[in-house]
Amino acid sequence: MNTLHVKKGDTVIVLSGKEKGKQGKVLRVDPTAQTVVIEGVNLVSKHQKPRKQGETGGIIKKENALRVCKVMRVCPKCDKPTRQASKFVGDKKVRVCKHCGAEI
Repeated sequence: MNTLHVKKGDTVIVLSGKEKGKQGKVLRVDPTAQTVVIEGVNLVSKHQKPRKQGETGGIIKKENALRVCKVMRVCPKCDKPTRQASKFVGDKKVRVCKHCGAEI
């Protein structure tokens, strides 16, 4: 299993592509496909057919997956895009911001 530099709930910024510069919260991570789904980013139109009686169909907007290499973690303290370092606090390994040294 591959390990990624982002986890569910992290705030990230998009580095490249048509969504460059947008920030959002990670909703879902797929380590095998190396993709992430970000809230409000990379929206696509999906044509949905009504499945049950009384349900409405139509065109809905939905977040689509992005490659994990196109996003970078944003530090909650200094609010900058940053790579993460790791250090041991006691016997626990924690993620640390490269800019300000705050725990992520």
